[in-house]
Amino acid sequence: MKPLKWFTVLIFLFLIACSANDSNNDKSMEEMKLQTDEEKVYVGFAIDTLKEDRWYRDKEFVEKKVTELGGNIKTLAANGNQDVQIEQVKLLINEGIDVLIIVPSNSEAASKATKLAQESGVKVIAYDKLILGTPLDYYVSFDNEKVGEIQAQIVLDQIDEGNFAYIGGSETDNNAHLVRDGAMSILQPLIDSGKINLVYDEFTKDWSKDIAEENINKFLSSNTVTIDGIVTAYDGLAEGALAALGEQAGHIPISGQDAELNAIKRIIDGTQTGTVYKPIEALANQASILAMDIASGKDISTNATVNNGNMDVPTILLEPVQVTKENINETIIESGHYTEEEVYN
Repeated sequence: MKPLKWFTVLIFLFLIACSANDSNNDKSMEEMKLQTDEEKVYVGFAIDTLKEDRWYRDKEFVEKKVTELGGNIKTLAANGNQDVQIEQVKLLINEGIDVLIIVPSNSEAASKATKLAQESGVKVIAYDKLILGTPLDYYVSFDNEKVGEIQAQIVLDQIDEGNFAYIGGSETDNNAHLVRDGAMSILQPLIDSGKINLVYDEFTKDWSKDIAEENINKFLSSNTVTIDGIVTAYDGLAEGALAALGEQAGHIPISGQDAELNAIKRIIDGTQTGTVYKPIEALANQASILAMDIASGKDISTNATVNNGNMDVPTILLEPVQVTKENINETIIESGHYTEEEVYN
């Protein structure tokens, strides 16, 4: 046979082999997806960020509980980038998830990710942060207005008059607004009566400790008024404010949220007055059980509804817990949030 004909035959055989291999790969991928669909529930967990300590804990608890319940789970973190989160949700959908649990990077922008999931037949659970302006299947969180009420009361228990500052979270996060609403429900009557003068009241981009420090530094350098009490929406914001206060730190009551380890240590040292503990494992367990029940077609029970600007969303709300120096052992250590060694060493 001439060389050209041999070459043609070889190419033909190669193409047949490739075609057979591609067919086998396609069949393998199809079988893999079918196996995922039929044998185990597949949960996607799209999380805004892992930059803060608490979100690592959420990730670990959700993954642990879904696995214990017999499901598969994949977690993807967007590092605060809403466009990245949308692409990650697309990836999870393409992989065949049955349910999406999402911590939105942006409460409004996340509506696009929610719509993509629902159009693919995937139920969506908003985790800890509400998704606004779109149909939403479920929401699992803490009573965030109650969080704000506790934060305000922690400071008022120390001082109930004078110049107060309120340091809020990210303006694009619905939780920041709910927490502020709760705090103001306690502070406003005292503001109206003239006992409290609210000299600072600002949201803080990305819940950033550094931005909070910068903002308070600017306020202190451009104003002659003193600050007598500070209500902050998050422990990291409290840390930033304390850094700006310098030598005044420890002499001004200040509250926070999330019971971060550094905040607990500051409470023991006396530089931070208190925080709000949200039992993360309980939240993670509720979301995980809900996801598995949805995928299994079980009846779903909720204990509240929250309006997201589009609908009253079926909601499971958990109760937050006040933490001060007096009850750290009962609230933080006995619950297993941190060990005694972690707290006191």
